[in-house]
Amino acid sequence: MAKILPKKLPKHFWTEDSGLTSMMILLCISNFIVIPFFSKHPLIQLFIRIFWITLLFAGITTLSKDKRQMRIFSTILILMIGVNCIRFFRDNQLLLYADFMVDVASFLLLIGMVFLKVFAGGPVTIHRIVGAVVVYMLIGNLWAISYQFLYFNLPGSMQLPAAATDSMPTPAAFLYFSYTTLTTTGYGDFLPVSALARTLAIIEQLIGVLYPVILIGRLVSLKVEKS
Repeated sequence: MAKILPKKLPKHFWTEDSGLTSMMILLCISNFIVIPFFSKHPLIQLFIRIFWITLLFAGITTLSKDKRQMRIFSTILILMIGVNCIRFFRDNQLLLYADFMVDVASFLLLIGMVFLKVFAGGPVTIHRIVGAVVVYMLIGNLWAISYQFLYFNLPGSMQLPAAATDSMPTPAAFLYFSYTTLTTTGYGDFLPVSALARTLAIIEQLIGVLYPVILIGRLVSLKVEKS
């Protein structure tokens, strides 16, 4: 079994529990500053892609148990880079679907790796609790890209406010709807209309209610018991 010696790795997000807190900070910057105010700029979008690719690559090389597992997980990264490069020169509906599937797989892989770090052996630290919140936020991001895909590829699946439909809806609009659904706030300005969109919304609401109570609550209680 191939192992990567910790002393040969740089100190990044995946080698220490404090990396989970750093990830939380960067995720907040991305979700609450970059995406709402700068997502229309192509260079910013490219920067966000590069950031997630780098984070995934670091996680794969650190957390993979052997070379075979590393190769399997790296396939997702290779597909992500390949599809985005092809779409830069030539775009079509098939590549659009492929890009969405790769994005979903990438988020699922990232969520899984953060889970591994949160529930790894050792004491429950405040950083691991923060890591559980990172997973919660990543779920919101995953659903946001799903809603965005439905809106543009399944006409009539989402009902947006007039102000949002007057111009091209941005990723920030769908991230906003996803987070209000995940937290069960439900302002009513965005509405899922199709059966698929409503099913996604219901699943996200259930996760939003149960996840903090079952997982985050459990980690907090373990931390309090050992304090």
